[in-house]
Amino acid sequence: MDRIEATYYVETPYPLADAAAVMAGEQSSGTFVAIPGETEELKMQYAARVEHIEALETVAESSLSGEQLHFEKYHRGRVTISWSLANFGQNLPVLCSTLMGNLYELRQFTGIKLIDIQLPDSYTTHFRGPKFGIEGTAKLISSQAKTPLVGTIIKPSVGLTIEDTADLVRRLAEAGIDFIKDDELMGSAQNSPFEKRVDAIMAVLNRYQDKTGKKVMYAFNISDEMDNMLRHYEHVANAGGSCAMISLYSVGLTAVKRIADIGQLTIHGHRNGWGMLNRHPLLGVTFSAYQKLWRLAGVDQLHVNGIRNKFWESDESVVSSIKACLTPMEGVRPALPVLSSGQWGGQAIDTFKLTRATDYLYLAGGGIMAHPGGISGGVNGIKQAWEAAVSGLTLEEAMQKYPAVKQAVEKFGGTKS
Repeated sequence: MDRIEATYYVETPYPLADAAAVMAGEQSSGTFVAIPGETEELKMQYAARVEHIEALETVAESSLSGEQLHFEKYHRGRVTISWSLANFGQNLPVLCSTLMGNLYELRQFTGIKLIDIQLPDSYTTHFRGPKFGIEGTAKLISSQAKTPLVGTIIKPSVGLTIEDTADLVRRLAEAGIDFIKDDELMGSAQNSPFEKRVDAIMAVLNRYQDKTGKKVMYAFNISDEMDNMLRHYEHVANAGGSCAMISLYSVGLTAVKRIADIGQLTIHGHRNGWGMLNRHPLLGVTFSAYQKLWRLAGVDQLHVNGIRNKFWESDESVVSSIKACLTPMEGVRPALPVLSSGQWGGQAIDTFKLTRATDYLYLAGGGIMAHPGGISGGVNGIKQAWEAAVSGLTLEEAMQKYPAVKQAVEKFGGTKS
């Protein structure tokens, strides 16, 4: 197949077929009126095609504002449209403009959400994708490291001095942590300049590696303007670091791909801003489509939220996002799902039950820092909870076997986040 297909969930007061035709025209060779030059030959090669329409429910009220007219009913359905690869080649920004561009502005729609993208193998094989992915991330930490990897976020997110941050990193490493990251709010703060923070943290982690052989991975937030990002990236690599964190929405697809293409550091993709793109059921894009674009750009680790998280997202949505990251794409490695947002050991058992997988980077901030047994208890409690999960134990059985799990349940509230 030499075409890319995209499926949308739409709402419109017009017949679905008519509205779909407007989408196809707007996002390829057409406009609001017939124009000279749009020949039948041109349309055969470059025009988008409506491949499939599935009518769903009809409602009396619109989901979003549209035309300044009131209609008695609004039709919802799934619409699949395809484009020739000749329209955009391996240009990811133009692909995004095609899939998620002006069609959101069309007045014929009172709701539109990109559900999924079908990318032919002939397209995905042009991209390297994640250089490290799941196995590569683990190997960068230790030859003995295996998933789930247990990690944390520096807390407080901002305000710590460099000295305090380095001391916290030391204590986390000694507690057995696999991964630590900057919070997405931490860039180069007045009291914690980027390069000085990197030097202080890597001095701690390099000493720990010399002593134990384990290279705790630290994701430094390099998100910035392009020249600064390149300079930050180089500084992390020269200091012996192994990971760069990027706020995907904030810097954009092209900047992420430019950084990932360097290939020295694994790329930790933070999806802050995701709610703006997804939270409304009839606006934006689903994670299934979203993650494919970032994997093509070369992101190794992708945030997917977590079970019983502190945000709005349902467990069903989180599980779907996890599976999307692990779904094969020809020539492109899976991305390591990053579970976070109010996680502690108690969610590990349900996470395993729902997914039957352990290929995770499992992040807990307060779940480690606020554990009654201190940082060591927090790290051990999560690792023991995952041991219990894989062994088929219930949370109550895990509490009886592992004191650190019992302490965590008593602190964080049993089955509640």
